[in-house]
Amino acid sequence: MSFEQRLFTLAEKIASQKDVIQTEEATKNAFVMPFISSILGYDVFDPLEVVPEFTADVGIKKGEKVDYAILKDSEVQILIECKPSMAELRIEHASQLFRYFSVTNARIAILTNGQVYNFYTDLDAPNKMDDRPFLVLDLLEVDTTLLPELQKLTKETFDLDSIINAAEELKYVGAIKRLIADEFSAPQDDFVRLFASQVYSRRLTVEVRDTFTKLVEKACSQFLNERVNDRLKKALGSDYSPTSPSERGETPQGEHESVTSGPAVEDHIAIDSDVFTTEEELEGYQIVKAIACSELKPIRIAGRDAKSYFAILIDDNNRKPIARLWFNGKSKKYLGLFDENKNETRHEIETLEDLYEHAEAIRASARRYA
Repeated sequence: MSFEQRLFTLAEKIASQKDVIQTEEATKNAFVMPFISSILGYDVFDPLEVVPEFTADVGIKKGEKVDYAILKDSEVQILIECKPSMAELRIEHASQLFRYFSVTNARIAILTNGQVYNFYTDLDAPNKMDDRPFLVLDLLEVDTTLLPELQKLTKETFDLDSIINAAEELKYVGAIKRLIADEFSAPQDDFVRLFASQVYSRRLTVEVRDTFTKLVEKACSQFLNERVNDRLKKALGSDYSPTSPSERGETPQGEHESVTSGPAVEDHIAIDSDVFTTEEELEGYQIVKAIACSELKPIRIAGRDAKSYFAILIDDNNRKPIARLWFNGKSKKYLGLFDENKNETRHEIETLEDLYEHAEAIRASARRYA
């Protein structure tokens, strides 16, 4: 399997097992060790490559341990500290990493709960680990633009100098993207003032600011909805017209709209409350549905969005899959197709039009449930 395929395979495992992994030790065994071995390519059973419970005396702190140290050419290169899969990662969890960073040759430190991996280096001061990660990898929301940099840390292509050189840009671009996402979902005062001051000429009192906070949140949500609908119109043709209040950019009285919950179009699409459905996923769903309609009634074809992929199902039943759209990445995308034994094979696609090249396989999958 390719690097990306191995990553998405591990992502699937995490998505299916995360809720039953309760302890730090279970997190290490189920998620972190497979990440070290299958993604980074190091032999977790070779003490010359991976040292569990790595110990080094740090000042008056004797015998403290870091969960894993990864070695290359007998030198510590990467330190890894693990937390339980259900734990939210905070910089306070990285105390051992801070201490060990200054007394080893490691230039990369990783704080992880098995799903999210925060990568740190020493951009702000030499041999002192930064407070903020330069790269954040969430295996349930993989941003494939980060994968070339992650691949530089693998055993096969280890390139520390290259990733350190790119770390500063990665650090700030990633932080800005996360801030934008936070502001869109819960606008802060400065963000609200930025827009309110340009459309409202009077003094911004506390009451006016509170009003504009809701208006900015609503405007951001409607903007995203309109972008989705614009792409849907192109995918479905000029006759498409949204029929529900949220699809028209309207908010039912007493409710705030959200592109991450509820049906995105009139079709049968289920979306988890914490999942963002992209425009391409909706377009891809419509293309696959149109192909499968030659074998089945359209009403039987449903979509279900999850964090890792968009599933296209018969009768909204996970046991009756037609295809999966692995579109969460920005550089490469895949169409997952199933054989008669429900084994999935992923096919790389460059554009949505490439889905039509797999039309016969999609129809064959749909015929099994006719």
